[in-house]
Amino acid sequence: MTATNTTTSAPTAFRPFTASPELEANLQKVLVDLVALHLEGKQFHWNVVGSNFRDLHLQLDEIVEVAREHSDTIAERMRALYAVPDGSPRTVAETTSLPRQLTGEQDTTAAVNAMSELLHRTAATARQVHDAVDAEDPSTADLLHAVIVDLEKQAWMLSSENRRA
Repeated sequence: MTATNTTTSAPTAFRPFTASPELEANLQKVLVDLVALHLEGKQFHWNVVGSNFRDLHLQLDEIVEVAREHSDTIAERMRALYAVPDGSPRTVAETTSLPRQLTGEQDTTAAVNAMSELLHRTAATARQVHDAVDAEDPSTADLLHAVIVDLEKQAWMLSSENRRA
């Protein structure tokens, strides 16, 4: 049996889902904070000193990898939605919501506290835009779920270095 088209009008062109300006802006906020988190993590990784140095040095690399992977995922999702991500150094420096960190050598305790805060703040950015993203594109909101879960897990694990029972 062969299907036939019974309409006489010309077919319409398929239009893929594209991000609205609001969705693009929300994903851009998450992207720049993830890129900034990645860069700050490397800065701490290179300059941390003190007790438990080696373990923290390695843990910071794990955090950097999580941030890098998520930034790549968000940027590629933006491209899939015909939005243009901007992770350039100037844009990241000018638009991240993360506070500037000290440079130079950092004591392990201070580095743990600072990176834990950066992880929580980056997760908070994803939480802040989540509902608006979910309203427009639940599939993209699922990516934000993964960002939030991973960053909050890393923050818990890292902050436990300085906690006492």
